[in-house]
Formats: sequence, structure tokens, C-alpha cells
Amino acid sequence: MISVDEAVQRVTRAFAPLPAENVPLTETLGRVLARDVVAAFDHPPAPMSAMDGYAVRVHDARVDAELTVIGEVPAGRPFAGRVGPGQAVRIFTGGVVPEGADAVVIQEDAVAHGARVRIKETPKPEENVRRRGLDFRVGDVLLERGHRISPRDVALLAAGDFPLVEVTRKPRVAVVATGDELSRPGEPRAPGGIVASSTYALQSMIRNWGGDAIDLGIIPDRAEEFARLPDAARGMDLIITLGGASVGDHDLIQSALAPYGFVLDFWKIAMRPGKPLIFGRLNASPLIGLPGNPVSAMVCALLFVRPVLSAMLGAPYATLVRTARLAAPLKANGKRQDYIRARLSLSKGAPVVEPFTLQDSSMQKVFAQADALIIRRVDAPPADAGDEVEVLLLDG
Repeated sequence: MISVDEAVQRVTRAFAPLPAENVPLTETLGRVLARDVVAAFDHPPAPMSAMDGYAVRVHDARVDAELTVIGEVPAGRPFAGRVGPGQAVRIFTGGVVPEGADAVVIQEDAVAHGARVRIKETPKPEENVRRRGLDFRVGDVLLERGHRISPRDVALLAAGDFPLVEVTRKPRVAVVATGDELSRPGEPRAPGGIVASSTYALQSMIRNWGGDAIDLGIIPDRAEEFARLPDAARGMDLIITLGGASVGDHDLIQSALAPYGFVLDFWKIAMRPGKPLIFGRLNASPLIGLPGNPVSAMVCALLFVRPVLSAMLGAPYATLVRTARLAAPLKANGKRQDYIRARLSLSKGAPVVEPFTLQDSSMQKVFAQADALIIRRVDAPPADAGDEVEVLLLDG
């Protein structure tokens, strides 16, 4: 068996960023930038009014001064003239501040009567004016390569006038479950059968982490049935199998795929749950063989699939490991790194983590209720309530 840290290193270094593609702005949410986005113009492109009011010259706009209104500036219709001595221009939010004016007096601080306006409050220079390039200037890096695009970023890209955005292609990840006992939700279950829940969890995780999940169905526990997988998975950036990773008579991933080009890198990790994990290559595609146990599969996906997708997307991998105080004692750990399902809460503003009493790796309800996994390193000594421990956050 190898350690979790070594396994993560060996898996992730097998992957490099995928090629870039241009996608419409409306399809960029959640995608990862393949290159820096650089501003091509100043924004705003001219001095703009931040308020409704009057564009004035500060020198003229003293308290009780009366100015002649020579025009108006709605948003999108700049004033063609220039503000001279003793003059003002009626202006609205988003309007271009005319030449000659260097401040905007808000309408609440002015009294209009006919073509004249009396100033009630003396403005400061550039008051209520958004100067040219206040938001960004030509040449500014708006978003950096490797950044995952948020809804706020979409607005910034639109403001920068980018109808197309260069992003990293989504990793194509094939997901295939194995086992005679498996059926899909809604299908009849054979005696002793179970629903193939892990494949739906993995596909959701892959999509959430920026990949494109391709469901290759369920392969029965017969060696000849695996013959279809190499063709079905051809061209995939990653193949994930679920089940068949252990050493039982019906655990066939390694033996059944060997005649079709499977080459093993490593097998078995010193961890709980998830010990029988496989990593290798099926012809040109890397393959991760996850345990069939649903909780084991999801824990392994968090530890190994998530950083792999980040590597393929060229995105920095942000670890979700934090620290918290134990709410209950834990016994000493053994020779496998343990991941204990737990609830996370706040006590006096500090994070507190409470392990579930039952930790059987088949218990999906407990896993769904968990907020974090307490990480117990190999040979960790007993821990008391109040001790600080590492936790892996499940939902970021």
C-alpha cells in the first residue's frame, strides 16, 4: 500500500491542462480561463455622472450662485458643446460630463427656475463624477488564466465587450459502474440487488468540478462484458470505474481489462474508506478505479478526482482542508489514514466538529448529513474533546 499523499502526487502528475476553446459569453459560467483577459479600452470610456443633477465648473458653483442651463445630457447622448463661465448642463446618471465641467451638483442641492439654476451646496472637484478608466483601463488584466468564472465575472466580461471567451476545454470523463447486483433508479431490482447510486454521485461531482461526465452504464461481473469498454471510452480524458477494484472472485477491473491494453500504475492506498483504489491507463486514457462502496467512492473522488480535474483545467487546486475543535474524543488511529464523517458547527465563532457515532462506509444517509471529514493521520494518538484536528470540507 502507498500513502494518500503519494497517491495524490502520482495521480495528478499524470495530467496536464487540456487545449483551449472559444465559447460564447452566455456559456462561460463555471468555466476556467485558458488565458488572461486583458481590457481593450478604458471603462468608463469618458467621465460619467454618478448622480442626477447639474454639470458645473467648481469655480463658478458657489453657494447661492445662479448659473445658466445651456442643455441637458441623458445617458447615451453626450452634450456637443462646452460648459463655460457661469454655465451649467442638466445631467442624468450615466451621462457623459461635458467638456469644461469638473463636478456634478446633485439635484437636491440645486433649485431650478426656468433656464437658471441656483446652487445650494458648493461641490468639490470631481464630486459625483466617475472619471474615465475608474473601473479599468486599457491593458489591465481583468481576470487571470486558471480563474473559474463566476456570475460576477460574466458581468465583468460583458462590460469588457468580450462576446467570446477563451476557456479550457471541459475534461471528458467516462463513468462506468460494475456489478451484477446493480440496477438504475426506477428499474426492477433482482433479489439481493441494489441501486447504482455511486455513478450518479460521481457524475454530479464531475460536472460540479468543471468536467463533462459521460455515463457508460453498468458492466456485469463477467470478464467478456468488459470487451466493450475500450471502444466506448476511446477519446476520453479520464475513465472512472466503480466497483471491481478489490481482490474477490468478481472484482475484475485489472484482470478483465488487461487483454485490452490496461497497464497498472498502483493499487491499494493506506486509507479508510477507499483502500482498493486503482490507477493506471487503458490504452491512451488514464483510468481511476474507485471502490464500489458508495461512501468510499465519493471520499476517493474528493481526494483524487477533484485535483485531477483541476490539473486538466489548468486551475489552481484549492485544498478544502481546515482545522476545527473536536466535540467528542477519538481513539488512536492505525496504519491507514482515516476519514471520519462529521458535522461542522460554530461555537462562540470557532468551528467545532462532531463525529457521527456510526461510520460504516455503506451509510449514505450519514454521509449526506455530514459537513466534513475528520482526517486522522497514520498512527495518530488519541484525541480529546477540545483538541484541534484537520477536517476536509465536503461542500467547499
